[in-house]
This record gives sequence, C-alpha cells and structure tokens, in this order.
Amino acid sequence: MLALGFGLTAAILWAVHDLLARKLSQGAPLLPIMVMVMATGCIVLVPVTLVIGGWSLMTGLAWTLAALSGFAVVLAMGSLYKAFSLAPVRLVSPIVGAYPMLSLGIAVLQGREVTSADWLAVLAVCVGIAIVALASRSDAPEGYAASPALALGWASLSMIGFALTFALGQEAARQGADLPVILVSRVVALATSVALLIWYGSSLAPQRGQLAVLALMGCVDAVALGLVTAAGVLPRAEYASVSSSLFGVLTVLLATWFLKERVRLVQWLGIATIFAGIGALSLQG
Repeated sequence: MLALGFGLTAAILWAVHDLLARKLSQGAPLLPIMVMVMATGCIVLVPVTLVIGGWSLMTGLAWTLAALSGFAVVLAMGSLYKAFSLAPVRLVSPIVGAYPMLSLGIAVLQGREVTSADWLAVLAVCVGIAIVALASRSDAPEGYAASPALALGWASLSMIGFALTFALGQEAARQGADLPVILVSRVVALATSVALLIWYGSSLAPQRGQLAVLALMGCVDAVALGLVTAAGVLPRAEYASVSSSLFGVLTVLLATWFLKERVRLVQWLGIATIFAGIGALSLQG
C-alpha cells in the first residue's frame, strides 16, 4: 500500500533527523535550532511548489487547516527538541512515537472505517512503545538534565503535536492540494518559531559547525512531513501516520549504534513488538 510506504520512508528520515536533534540539543539554545530547521525546509519546498503548483485547488478550508497544521508542527518539534535536551533517546522517542492511537482515533471522528485488525496492529505498536518506556524508567538517572518525568511530559506534548499535525495536514491536502498545504504549514511554523525567538530575545546565530547539520535536518524533516501529508489523498491515509511512528524505534537503534546509548533485553522485546505491529498493517494493505 502506497500510504504505508510513504509512512515508512518518513520514519527513516525522521530517525536521522531525531538522532541529529538529540546530538545538537545538548546544552544548545533550542529556538535557533528550530528556526533554522524550519527555514531550510521552506527553502527546499518553495521552488518545488512553484514549479508543480496546485494553488488553484486550495479552498478556504484547506488554507485554514494548513495554517493550523503549522502551529501543530511548532508544538511537536519544539516539545521534541526540549525532551531530547532532557533525556536519552530510548526514553523520549518511544513516547513520541505513540501517536498512532491518536491518529486512528481522529480517523474515526472523521467518519472513516477503522477495522478491529487496524486497532490490534496499532495496539501492538503502542504496547511495544510502552515496554520500552517502562523499562527505561529503571535506568540510572545520570546524564539526565532533569527528572525523567519532566522529559516524559515534553515527549507527550510532542506526541499530541505530531498526531494533530498529520491529521490537520492530511485533511487540508484532501480539501486542497498537497504541496501548497505542505508549504503553507511550513511557512506558518517558521513565522511562529521566529515570533517565539523574538519574544524570548534569543540569538539566531547557530553554534560553530552546526549550520550544515541544521540544513540537513531541515531538508530531511520537510521531505518526511511532505510524504505523510501527501498521503492524505491516498486510500487509508491513516496508515502513513501509523507507520511513520516507527521513527521512534529507528532512532533508538541509531542512538545505540552512533551515540552508544545502552538498550537492555526487555527494551529490545518492545522494539520487536513494534515491528510486528507495523508488519501486521503491511499485510492488511
């Protein structure tokens, strides 16, 4: 199923983005990071959107939903960066990746059919995430910038933000056109991030050596969000939202390999459960 493929590709891209975000967020101001990532995404999207077009298809409702999606992006990304600055990947990413249950719940409210098999597959994903999260609670506290509970709170806000971002963006794409919706959402997110930067009096200048990494993060995030948003016009669009949640698990794997963060046996069990849930969705497709 094409929507599932879009979501899995987005998951891989977001795993790379989150690994870099975890690395950069240690002791660095978060608002400049978010502004640079959003700005790079806009630079990538503008020429593509102008060439391909689709603006004539945009309705008033599509404009409104796309703008709301932009605000949700700020909530999701800002909370994600904050959580990464407070706790290891193994604690934050699984919680953020728990948004599939919210995504399917929103699909039900939109009147779309969600089968019992869908719910069972998503339940497997969420159970796996819960295993990883609960197993992480007993980890040694050293290395935390704050209590794990505070990091979990920010991760939960990010989870809500991602669920709203995907739901609003996909509905906007159905009411209008995918590329204009993605660009409008990104521009609103950038404007909101800049407003917050000015409000808090932060400096936009990135730390030395960060500019290239921030540009890469912006490009990767823009493509990933674009894939999930574009899936809104495909059959079973909610599959893209659900399967993209795999980014949390992939980020844990990358952090284990590149950041040398420890993952215990019970946490690997949770990771395997998540893969099983995604596989069940794929078989249904």
